[in-house]
Formats: sequence, structure tokens, C-alpha cells
Amino acid sequence: MRKLVILAVAAAFAAVLTAATLGRPQSLKSRTVLVEAVNRPCVAAPVEVVLTPPRPGAFVTVRTGKTVVPAQVRPQGNSLVVTWIVHDLAKGAKRTYEVQFSEKARSVGVPRVRVSRTAANADIMIGDELFARYDTVTGPNKPFFFPVFAPGHKQVVRGLPSAPRPGETTDHPHHQGLWFTHGSVNGEDYWALTQSRTVHAAYRNVTGGPVYGGFTAITNWINKAGARVAEDTRDFLVYEMAGARVMDVSIAVRPVGGPLVFGDTKEGTFGIRLPDSMRLRGGDGHIVNSEGVTDGATWGKRASWVDYVGSVDGATVGVAILDHPTSFRHPTHWHVRDYGLFCANPFGIHDFEQGKPAGTGDHTVQPGGALKLRYRLIFHAGDTNQARIAERWGDYADPPRVTLR
Repeated sequence: MRKLVILAVAAAFAAVLTAATLGRPQSLKSRTVLVEAVNRPCVAAPVEVVLTPPRPGAFVTVRTGKTVVPAQVRPQGNSLVVTWIVHDLAKGAKRTYEVQFSEKARSVGVPRVRVSRTAANADIMIGDELFARYDTVTGPNKPFFFPVFAPGHKQVVRGLPSAPRPGETTDHPHHQGLWFTHGSVNGEDYWALTQSRTVHAAYRNVTGGPVYGGFTAITNWINKAGARVAEDTRDFLVYEMAGARVMDVSIAVRPVGGPLVFGDTKEGTFGIRLPDSMRLRGGDGHIVNSEGVTDGATWGKRASWVDYVGSVDGATVGVAILDHPTSFRHPTHWHVRDYGLFCANPFGIHDFEQGKPAGTGDHTVQPGGALKLRYRLIFHAGDTNQARIAERWGDYADPPRVTLR
């Protein structure tokens, strides 16, 4: 047992102590961390510090007052990155945490978020419940997440093609779950079901623990002639925060061989197809963006975030996509439709902005460069206001300030 615990800490998977009622282990050293909501209130945000442990194999506890806070540790060279979630800080409020190193732990927390590999797919579990499956097998021309569940085990993606439901719409069969691709790359269409495709190559950095879980997926872009024209890395990290399921996505696309041209088309780029019950057309859906624009008028508009809300099995749920300020062409345009298609698309400017000539949104990535995109998805219960999406945008774009003392 002792050997297993030490290995778990050394690998940095879920090194959290939950010994609040069992007494403090002998302390080696501690550091004080001040977290402050400087510019806006904080609903829930991951924070992290980088610390050098007093010796290899030291255990870590994070406390605020007498309360032990779930924390997760990963190695970074000779240091440790310690991550935990800060909840409910008013604007200007401060909270002090103690990060303590100790000789041994009384108990080790059970991972809350974990990744389970099934053949070539990856299941992200929250507790004992499936949150999302990364499907690299079904294809035919891209990997995608299906199914995906909001709180209450409400499926927030259309069943087609993986698990069609009776009476479900069958339009746009290339709208599969939650996915990333584009309709014009070096003149070829990777969006529709064509010979141009994105192909899963490898998993890396598979992790899980009491705070977050996720993985990196390596994906090759293969043109219709069978040549690899690009490789992308997709980092997915999942948290459970303030009653919502949160997925942070970072994507970097790099050319292979020659330049990579992302074309000006509305057919893209990072998207989800919601179930029929959440649609505006034929459902009870509602769309709102960060600028206060609603429903059909949100199509093609630029915004920092969009929330798409509707009912699933009688319960109100929503999916919000937040565009990070460092993401390419922030604030992005949105290809969001009344029939359940919901996409961030930074390229389709001539489609989205009246009077702009074709090609306005073209973007060329030169060899050695990269296209970088960052999004946060919030799968929530209730409507936009109940889920506090506007405030949670601040948690993502302008998180609390962390000071190590």
C-alpha cells in the first residue's frame, strides 16, 4: 500500500489529502497563497501555484482555515504544480490558503474526474458517471465527442449517427456530437463527409484526480490524395465546478510540409450539434450572447461567449461556449443556428459580415507556425442567468490573482 501511494504522488495523479478529521500529518514546510478577485466576482475558477517540495515524495495538503481543499499535483521539472478550485469570491475579496508539505498522508482522495480508455476511445468520467466519450472509431472523417451529458445525465448532443433516436432529425449527417474541423483547408472540405479527413493518431498526458481529468489528442489532417498536410494537438481538461461540468479546450494546428490556408467559409469550425428538444425551430431553445443579442440574430455575430439553452427530458439545461481573449481573432464569429448547430468560427467573415468580399477571412499558417484556439465549454443546469454565465466568463478570461508568499 505504501509503495502504491508513493507511486501515485510521484506520478502526480490526484495527490490530495483529505485528513481534516484525522489530524495533521507532520509538517515539513508550508507556503501561504493569497487569492484575490481583483476586477470582478469569482463564481468558480481553477488556480495553481508552482512550488519546489522540500524533498522528493512529499505529500501536499491545501487548507483554507481549518478546511482541507481538494487539490491536485503534477510534476514540472523539479517542482510541483498544485491546482485547486476557488469558489464564491466577491469583487475585491481575498482568501488565504496554506499549501503544506508533509512526510506522510493519512488518506488519499479518490479521483473525481478520470479518463478510462476503451480500445481507441477515451471516456471522461465524473464520479461514476460518464460525462463524455472521445470517439475515434466511428468516423468516417473525424474524431468527435459522443455522447456528452449535462448535469442530471441529460444528453446534450443529437444521437445521429452514433445512436439515432426514433423521430430524430437526420439533416446534416456530418454534424456529429462535439467536434473540431473546417470546411476549407488548402481548398479542401474537411467539414462535410468527404475524402479529406482528420485522423486520430495518439493520446498523451492522460490524467485524472480530485480536481480535473483529461488528455491530449494528436490528430493528423489527411487530404483527399492521402497526404498529411497538418497535425494538431487538442488539450482537453474537465472540471466539475459550481454545479456545472466544465471542459477547457486548447487547440494548436501546425502545417506539415507547406503553408496551411484556412479558407473564408461559414462551414466550421469548433462545434456541437444539440438535441432536437433544445432547438429554437421545433424545440423550446433560446440563444443569448455576451452582447445581449438573442436567438436567430446571434448568427454570424462576434461575441466573447454564447449560451444555448433548452430542455432535455423535461429539464432546462444549457451549453455555453466561451472564447478566450488569447484565442485567434477573439471575439470570434458564431455559426449558431436555430436548428441546434452551435459553432465558433473565426474564418467565415464574408458569410457573416455583409459586404465583405470572399477571402476576407482567409488565414495562412506558415511552416513553423501554429493556429491556436482556446475555448471553455460549460454544461449547466438552468438558464443563462441561473448558471451565471456572464460571471463565469470572467472566471475564464480574468481569473482571480494568485500571490505566493
